[in-house]
Amino acid sequence: MPFATVPKGELYYEVCDLVAPWRRDSVGPAGTILFHHGIGLDAQVWSEWLPALADGWRIVRFDMRGFGRSAKAASGFDWSVENLLTDLWAVADAAGAGRFHIVGESMGGTLAMAAAIETPERIATVTVSNGAHLGTSIRNLEHWQKVFDEMGPKGWSAMMMKDRFFDDGLSPEKYRWFEANQASHPPSSVMAAIKTLVGADLTPKLSRLKQPVLLMHGDSSPFIPVKVMAELQSLLPDARFHVFEHAKHGLPYSHGAQCAHVLREFLEGRHQS
Repeated sequence: MPFATVPKGELYYEVCDLVAPWRRDSVGPAGTILFHHGIGLDAQVWSEWLPALADGWRIVRFDMRGFGRSAKAASGFDWSVENLLTDLWAVADAAGAGRFHIVGESMGGTLAMAAAIETPERIATVTVSNGAHLGTSIRNLEHWQKVFDEMGPKGWSAMMMKDRFFDDGLSPEKYRWFEANQASHPPSSVMAAIKTLVGADLTPKLSRLKQPVLLMHGDSSPFIPVKVMAELQSLLPDARFHVFEHAKHGLPYSHGAQCAHVLREFLEGRHQS
């Protein structure tokens, strides 16, 4: 299994390169899509995106520090946007992604925008799924630590399922897998990451985000209202906004295949233009 070496640990990543040989020249120099998951998840959340994309782009997925197969955050690690971006660049470099498209969900979306602002020459396009530019706009987080203390990771995950999905939003098999995966990550990582996200504010820098941006959002996220994403679109020089009906904060998982097709249309349209 490949790992990227970073300060105080290693990050698990994987590369899927099934690009059809007749498409390699047509997709242009930015032939890689790097996926960045959010809090309480790991790289597997993107699984249903791959069939619609893998013939056209190299796919790089990784587990964020403190989650999945990546190293737990060492004692004293500074959970900051800057340090998490250092992790992102380490994975991109290890995977051989020079200039690439980036897709992030929730916190991963915030970091994707921050990466494009900080190092624009490396990022071709930005896609944000159920993410925001302003951490203080995120709702319903105050009781997470209490739930962890009283009910443990399984109790927290059960609570989160109601915020991520409608009752009829997943098959029983997909529901069980997600709930168990969400409960497998350390509470300390979840709480440290959410505190970092809530403290983030990209608003003053958004005018510097010149790359084409695709915003994808569920119509019923309990954490980020649609109006916050509409505001984000208005602050970006070049952004497209797609709202999915009957979707909460688990959009990339409940609507993975649909999201991937919207992303493919966006990327192919941008390349042809």
